[in-house]
Amino acid sequence: MELRDNGIISISHLTKVFQNGKQKIEAFRDINLKINKGEFVSIIGASGCGKSTLLRIIGGLEREYAGKVIFEGKPITAPSRQRGFIFQDIRLLPWLNVEENIKFSLPPDMLNIDEIVSEKIDIVSLKGFEKSYPKQLSGGMAQRVAIARALANQPKVLLLDEPFGALDAITKIKMQEEMLRIWEKEKITMVVVTHDIDEAIYLGNRVVVMRSHEGCKIYDIKLPNPRSRISREFNIQKEIIYKEFFGDVEAPFVYSI
Repeated sequence: MELRDNGIISISHLTKVFQNGKQKIEAFRDINLKINKGEFVSIIGASGCGKSTLLRIIGGLEREYAGKVIFEGKPITAPSRQRGFIFQDIRLLPWLNVEENIKFSLPPDMLNIDEIVSEKIDIVSLKGFEKSYPKQLSGGMAQRVAIARALANQPKVLLLDEPFGALDAITKIKMQEEMLRIWEKEKITMVVVTHDIDEAIYLGNRVVVMRSHEGCKIYDIKLPNPRSRISREFNIQKEIIYKEFFGDVEAPFVYSI
């Protein structure tokens, strides 16, 4: 997918400090990042480096910070339906079925609600499960409902905070493939936070490595989709990012370059 210089989100000199009593804790410092329309960006970093906080700032859920965060030319000051958010914990309402959980998030005066809900259920491959309740769904299916719920609001950007972290390995891989299929079909900008280097490379056009107190480093992933996780090119990218965390220690999963 060829990306042009058409930024939808611009982050300039972003710094976030938490106040813990009398102590100040710096989550991250001087993040500079532009996200293009239609791009899939992966954000990765060690625990505590501020990945999820950065995503919450983009989503308008965290509002106290230094620096600028711009969405379509305007500062982000509050949450917006134009920036959908998917959390690691799925947060479905157990007393509502699949259709009802998706409808619950939509404004009541929205036109063609039933048509939109049906379309999004089809997009996430849940046709036939419209009347099922959360307790009747697998973890992967429940996460698909959460994705459909976010897409039903027709956002321009979808923010995903470790959306597959609680899934087993096989389901996780299937959901990554599903997410790429949805991204290509919906042509929506996506930003995912993950701890998984493999996942970051498999999904992202670019991988943003968060570095505690040192801004971030950005890697272009110039691999065609669908990507083979066992290809030499994929593993070369994996080794480059692995060394960002572990220095020159040889990665056990890569080919020699």
